[in-house]
Amino acid sequence: MHTLALILAGGRGSRLDLLSEHRVKPAVPFAGKYRIIDFTLSNLSNSGIYDIAILTQYLPLSLNEHIGTGKPWDFDRRDSRLTLLQPYKEWYHGTADAVRQNIQYMQRSTADTVLILSGDHVYKMNYQKMLAHHKTTGAALTIAVQPVPWEDTHRFGILSTDEDTRITKFSEKPTDADSNLASMGIYVFDKHVLLDAITTLEQEDLDFGKHVIPYLLSKDASIYAHVFNDYWKDVGTYDAYLEANLELTATVDKIPLDMYDRHWRIYTRSVEMPAVKIGSKAKISQALIANGCIIAGDVERSVLSPGVIVHPGAKVKDSVILNDCEIMPGATVDRAILDKKVVVGFNVKLGHGNDYTPNKEKPDLLESGINVVGKGITIPDGTTIERNCRISPGVTIKEKMIPSGSTLR
Repeated sequence: MHTLALILAGGRGSRLDLLSEHRVKPAVPFAGKYRIIDFTLSNLSNSGIYDIAILTQYLPLSLNEHIGTGKPWDFDRRDSRLTLLQPYKEWYHGTADAVRQNIQYMQRSTADTVLILSGDHVYKMNYQKMLAHHKTTGAALTIAVQPVPWEDTHRFGILSTDEDTRITKFSEKPTDADSNLASMGIYVFDKHVLLDAITTLEQEDLDFGKHVIPYLLSKDASIYAHVFNDYWKDVGTYDAYLEANLELTATVDKIPLDMYDRHWRIYTRSVEMPAVKIGSKAKISQALIANGCIIAGDVERSVLSPGVIVHPGAKVKDSVILNDCEIMPGATVDRAILDKKVVVGFNVKLGHGNDYTPNKEKPDLLESGINVVGKGITIPDGTTIERNCRISPGVTIKEKMIPSGSTLR
């Protein structure tokens, strides 16, 4: 069975706000040395699927540079094909519209099945098991599903099945669900079924969940669920992004996503930097520390990307620090996300006090005490920043006290 994999990687990820202001969501750094899309690409490589197209759109430069020829994932081999597809007439209006706009590419493929994937979820999955299930059931479409807590069903597309896992009903974000099987946005289509659906349906904002699945159900097509019970997470908000990173710092027996499995490696385009250097007075507890970091201060339950420097007397706690940031002596960073090349000055207090006033500009994004600092910001010596603050790239900070809920542009 020849499979063509299409990765939808054009979404802006607006809920990641400042982190996706200058990069597409799948290109956002994660877990120290990786990008979010690395998990999908590694799953494909480990599953032995080498015919891949990546559908990009919003700010694709960072993603294109990261993927390159696909060498880290073994996609530069003679029998593989990795193609980046950009919109050439107009922007994609929906998930299935993105596929429809690249229909000629799919028609030219000799594949008989099409695997549709998202480039912005964190998980490890053997797609061959799903493809085998698809073949065994004789399905026209197979959808990967995961049981979710009943109180969260209103956030997902929910699928009901019979005793043979054949899908009988689909509800988009129901208020009163009769199942807790949530669609993961991973689909295996018979190619002719997918081509028929996207050429028949005329909606401009054509979407798999809203339009394609209901259409196939109305035609009584054979649609089956493939249940996936392992770790799978959408890190599309500040809270989800921070907590998913920090979960990976847990003790070995409690790590929810094992990135140390030698039989299922997570690959990436690595930055060539020297080994981590730990100072004589450094204190490190539950941390992921990437190559090139120099740690002379305290790091607790945090994730540090390549090239981060934590000077003597500095403290980093419950935070994600991206590439080439520098935390100066005496500074404290507590529950923060720092984008690349941020400098936290001497004796700065970032994440201070017990005032958890939500961010006044975007209260739905920041209310749990997280501070987010944009790329390239320098926080002047002696500055105090309380909680739920957003500091955009390009800002010159002049105030010595920034109260909770502030946004600096």
